[in-house]
Amino acid sequence: MQKLREAGLHPEQMLAQLPAFVARIEALAREMDLSLTAYQADHLALRVNDREIAEALHQAWLAYGEEWSRTMINGRPIVVIGFDQPLQVGPWQIEALELPYPGEKQYPQQGWEHIEFVIPSEAGTTDALKAALDETFPTLPWDELAAKGIKVKASSPAGEHERLPNPTYAFKKEGVCIKLHPCSLKAVIESEAGDS
Repeated sequence: MQKLREAGLHPEQMLAQLPAFVARIEALAREMDLSLTAYQADHLALRVNDREIAEALHQAWLAYGEEWSRTMINGRPIVVIGFDQPLQVGPWQIEALELPYPGEKQYPQQGWEHIEFVIPSEAGTTDALKAALDETFPTLPWDELAAKGIKVKASSPAGEHERLPNPTYAFKKEGVCIKLHPCSLKAVIESEAGDS
């Protein structure tokens, strides 16, 4: 635990940093003309570069909830912990934490990295999700994002037993990322459970 405190990554420290992180998420959303208050913020994600720290974080966050899943994605474990009490963060109640163990990539900073929002739709591909987002957020200025320094990435991450397609759009600027997807992490995990 001492190593976590020294790195500023102990859950108590992370929770204290959450309001400032959420303010940066809200600022990024405003910059994209994206009103997310009506949508579910279903999970927060951390990024760490050290496996030993990831293991310590994994154990430390279990004091706040229970492990919903541990799935191999791109060759590394991604752990999801569902909170006993959802975190009240701004207008949102967040029910889970995503903790990816480190892979090849080194992050410039460790700590909070993104919040993922559920924009309900039947989209099963990134193209279908883009169409759904265009309909939901007609003023989202796709063509201007690069000029604002906002990187956009579409992906379809999947665990080995997932049955529910969950394409994702990520919007990233200065170490903060908003991800939009059609299904909650809980629904995706439940789709995996149906496979066993």
